[in-house]
Amino acid sequence: MTTMHRETVAGGPGAFMTVDHLTVSGSQAAIGRRLAEEARSRYGWRPVPADPVVSRARRAWFERNWPQHYARMAGAAQAMGVDLRDDLVHLDALSGVPDGSGCSATWSAPSATVEGRALLGRNYDFFTVGWRQLFALLGGETPPAHETPMAARPYVITSRPDDGPATTVITMSDLDGCTEGINEHGLAVVLLLADTESTSGSPVDAGPQVGLSSMQLPRFVLDTCENVEQAKQALLGAKQYDLGIPLHYLIADRTGRAFVWEHSNGGVDHIIEADGEALCVTNHPLHRPIDPANPPRDNAETMLTYQRHEHLREQVKDGPMSAARLREVLDEVRFDARKADALPVRTLWRTVFDLDELTMAAHFYLGDAPDGDLVYSPEVTFSPVVQRHRVG
Repeated sequence: MTTMHRETVAGGPGAFMTVDHLTVSGSQAAIGRRLAEEARSRYGWRPVPADPVVSRARRAWFERNWPQHYARMAGAAQAMGVDLRDDLVHLDALSGVPDGSGCSATWSAPSATVEGRALLGRNYDFFTVGWRQLFALLGGETPPAHETPMAARPYVITSRPDDGPATTVITMSDLDGCTEGINEHGLAVVLLLADTESTSGSPVDAGPQVGLSSMQLPRFVLDTCENVEQAKQALLGAKQYDLGIPLHYLIADRTGRAFVWEHSNGGVDHIIEADGEALCVTNHPLHRPIDPANPPRDNAETMLTYQRHEHLREQVKDGPMSAARLREVLDEVRFDARKADALPVRTLWRTVFDLDELTMAAHFYLGDAPDGDLVYSPEVTFSPVVQRHRVG
């Protein structure tokens, strides 16, 4: 039996964003059908025309390597009234806008926290305008007066399938991908912008390829892995591509292990292990060595990535971390482009994961107050295995 429950958990009319929480249960195919119907209703999504050779190869790759996604594609096909094996269309990428983001994230091992549990926190930094407005600003042109912001309708999606691990994810727009999430095994993933040189340009969209797109990778890990070691092996064996701005990922589990995954030019994979009991990441690749005698530039164009990274590292070294202190530290590196003379960007949400408790707590940006402060919703806690409850 398939069920879907919808609840607005943050924002609403008059706020910058409205956040809906979808809870979907049933078979993977039934979940895929529900999400495709949601994408069609919300974004006007339709199956994307495809090169038949690429379409067949993608379908075969998913069937072999990511059967949960393949089953959800079957549900999407049913929702749209097309054949799953129609080579002329792609039946995933249930999205309304391209992807890419800024962000900061930090992880602390159980041995380094007051609670004795692994904690992971992140800020999701993104533009507060629509894509036409952004491209106009990048090109020095006059932007259109009215356009719905790209990040105005994010989702929290809790999936409880009959045939796979339960997951809770946040997504800005891509209903079969995510920006972050946690599964019932206590494995969590967050994505971040990885190439600061790309933040001032337009995303490159070559269309769906064989393997995992940048937004699908976190969902793939949550669907197929129980811990960090399984995630490493799954990613090393997976084909990946950037659909938009390059990203990297912080992946952690409840046992106290974590790493950053980066996929660089030339197809080289990098696993950056935690150096001790903490691991911090912002928007510059960690596999590239930094010359102390010739430090990289750090300004509005880089979204102050090096400053934010150094502040996070210093704070986590100061002593045992707590969930309350983690929230404070993330707020200290919250991004407000007005203070950095940058393109219109804000920290759109902050999430804190307790990997042992299997929870993800988030608050969401609702707008700028007249006095210049950023207004956020009360924090809401989600879990793949228990009912949501409010914290603040």
